[in-house]
Amino acid sequence: MTRKENDAAHAPICPLCQRPIPPGVPQSLHHLIPKLRGGKGGPVVLLHHICHREIHATLSEAELARSFCTIEALRAHPRLARFIAWVARRPPEFASKVPGRRRARRSR
Repeated sequence: MTRKENDAAHAPICPLCQRPIPPGVPQSLHHLIPKLRGGKGGPVVLLHHICHREIHATLSEAELARSFCTIEALRAHPRLARFIAWVARRPPEFASKVPGRRRARRSR
């Protein structure tokens, strides 16, 4: 077994895309309930950074707090489901620039 295979075998699994998170790969903690919406000190999950960025590019803090505060709910969101299917075909160390916000901004 190569070192890369050994690292992947012992790496944590991203709960969103189900790929391993090898050492040295950009990663971040996601608060299931946003801190600004009462989630400070609440449950967090370790995600690939690209997966975390996609969540926040897709959903507002209010939407995350109200309807998407579990991994199951996030995985069921149509846009995130398409992203998961796409990124699952990439190697665990894959990183790509995630475009800015994709949701429409409300006019005030």
